[in-house]
Amino acid sequence: MRPVTFIADFYADEIAGGGELVNEVLIRGLEEKGLKVRRVKSQEVTETLIRQSDDFFIVANFIGVSPTCLMALYEKDYVIFEHDHKYLKTRDPSPFPDYLATEDQIINKAFYQKAKAVFCQSKIHAKVVNENLLTGNIINLGCSMWSDDHIKVLRDNLNTSKTKGKAIIASTNPVKGALQAQGFCRRINNDYDLIDPCSFEELIPQLAQHETLVFFSQVLETFCRLVVEARILGCKLVTNGNNGCTSEEWFGELEGEQLLEFVIDRKQEIIDTVFSVVEGASDRPFYRREESKQTAPITVILNSYRRPYNLKRQINAIKNQTIGPKEIWLWVNDHEDNHGFDYSDLGIDKVFHNNHNWKFYGRFAAALLADTEYIAIFDDDTIPGREWFENCLTTMGTHEGILGSAGILLNDYHYVNHDRCGWPTQNAEAEEVDLVGHAWFFKREWLQYLWKEKPPTWDNGEDIQFAYSAKTYGGIKTFCPPHPPNNREMHGSILGNELGVDSKATSNNNETTHQQFFSERDKCVIHGIENGWETVRGIKI
Repeated sequence: MRPVTFIADFYADEIAGGGELVNEVLIRGLEEKGLKVRRVKSQEVTETLIRQSDDFFIVANFIGVSPTCLMALYEKDYVIFEHDHKYLKTRDPSPFPDYLATEDQIINKAFYQKAKAVFCQSKIHAKVVNENLLTGNIINLGCSMWSDDHIKVLRDNLNTSKTKGKAIIASTNPVKGALQAQGFCRRINNDYDLIDPCSFEELIPQLAQHETLVFFSQVLETFCRLVVEARILGCKLVTNGNNGCTSEEWFGELEGEQLLEFVIDRKQEIIDTVFSVVEGASDRPFYRREESKQTAPITVILNSYRRPYNLKRQINAIKNQTIGPKEIWLWVNDHEDNHGFDYSDLGIDKVFHNNHNWKFYGRFAAALLADTEYIAIFDDDTIPGREWFENCLTTMGTHEGILGSAGILLNDYHYVNHDRCGWPTQNAEAEEVDLVGHAWFFKREWLQYLWKEKPPTWDNGEDIQFAYSAKTYGGIKTFCPPHPPNNREMHGSILGNELGVDSKATSNNNETTHQQFFSERDKCVIHGIENGWETVRGIKI
């Protein structure tokens, strides 16, 4: 068997932290399976040590490893046993909306991407890492590990009588939320006991006496062993959503002795999984494949102009669809806001990087190169719900036509005088409209109608031109699929109000005045009606 070099900042004989304890269980488990494991502290790692070694490397915490040493590992076989989020400068995704960090906060990206696997401890942990890094090598282990000694302590305290009320761990670490937990208890006029920091052997008997654990972590815990331990001991929980363990299905189903037996069994599964990757014989699915759904013949085309910072969130939303696309393409229009943005590691299939601003029509031209039955185009401020493609495919079966997330019903040739449906107002059923925007879903073959004639302007109105020409020349109607109020996952845009009203919006920026924008759209509407466009409400000029 190939020797292993294990890299960590500290080991369990130095610090009894959760990460160190888990590392020790893993190392001993691998040694029991016959692997020779060498422990090396991160601050002792050198380029020479790496380059002269034929070992397989398991990298846990690596704060002490220099950037040049990390790069040296690129040429070696290694995995990352992730305890937190070391691809972030702060190691904490909690402050960011949906835990998606801005690009300037991401570090060590290539190190994660080049690893044979990145092991995470819970479903939410794996999801956050995956969505920030857009890498396909993540394995969710789905649990933490306890030593045999700690398992015995838990087992010995399974049947402890509950003689006390609420317990709070009096951690001096502010992220553990002891002050917040105390504040909660005071607000509801409940007494509580503070359990001072102590050894595991001292903590568990004290916790076991309590009816309830109150724990309000101030950051996203990748797993949170304490919460699982409390549930094993039969404690009720008052906590927030920052515990990775609660994202696992088994957490809500198991408690007491059943949960204890589960974590015992899962420990061996975790060791076996890591062992199989080290030995090159792993059949464990990576996170993205584990979570993947069926695909459909859809080519997605995104557009980057002035909001490249939205791309990661868009791509994540598309990759997490219940029915996924075949490919994701990106059309980049030239603008100084795009300069310097790295498009190379977004995890998509094709990038059309232009030295000119082709405005709204360029992405539709790119769609002509697709070979799929369907095309899905998104504005740069549009984030779909997880069921958007599924919703569109279902709607195609009942209301075949151009589909979109924001439907427009014209009242006269002045574009501004319209009614809306879709995500802005929500509609329970599919509704025929004059045109759609923000997100389009249509058959590729219908693109022929968009190019049937030269539009009245290349600066605006591609949504109007497409709907008009498809209906006039091809008899293709336009619909807004259902956007039910009680299921935003079906919506074509879930953050329209948040992302679509900034100064970079075409309808509201310094480059195109508001008046000019709507004047151009009026021109497009008039052109369509004068050339035979039959609007839903029968508008005449």
